Amino acid sequence: MPTRPSATAGPTRRPICIPGPKSAPGGEAGRHGLVLDAWCYHPQLTDVIALARAVPQATIVMCHVGGVLGYGAYAGKKDEIHAEWRASMAELATCPNVSVKLGGMLNRGAALNFRELPAPPNSAAWAAVWRPYVETCIELFGAERCTFESNFPVDKMGTGYATLWNAFKRITAGCSPTENLALYSGTAKRLYRLD
Repeated sequence: MPTRPSATAGPTRRPICIPGPKSAPGGEAGRHGLVLDAWCYHPQLTDVIALARAVPQATIVMCHVGGVLGYGAYAGKKDEIHAEWRASMAELATCPNVSVKLGGMLNRGAALNFRELPAPPNSAAWAAVWRPYVETCIELFGAERCTFESNFPVDKMGTGYATLWNAFKRITAGCSPTENLALYSGTAKRLYRLD
């Protein structure tokens, strides 16, 4: 689990997510043919980029679309945060050994404070909020390096399981059957050797 950035310290203070390439967990995972699921917050994506470059034989899966923050010092800066996150994800996408899980955006903000709403958001509302992140990941990594995730039971605090997957289906309605096969099962089967 990543070090949680302080809500009061501000975006200039960035805790280190991974100690350094020489002691990186990706090296051991790569040597044993394992997959390293990486999770950090978006200000720490440079650590994952450094790891991916230092250990190119490791298969790394970036979880939760790169941990976009939208609370504390990051609240009210949606466009600025999206631009920073997108730039880091574009750099991460240049590492061919990295794929990305699409999901897990509910708890860290991603621009919708569901706790203050009078009723739980429906799948159309979630799709509208998550679309800029999911579509950007698919654009940058390609469907063959993206896979959806549910992040349940954590996501249960703000949405139901069916609502979550219906939001994803709304986002990918324009994808081809080949892209949808990769996004909803093919990429995960390949990465985690599930066949």
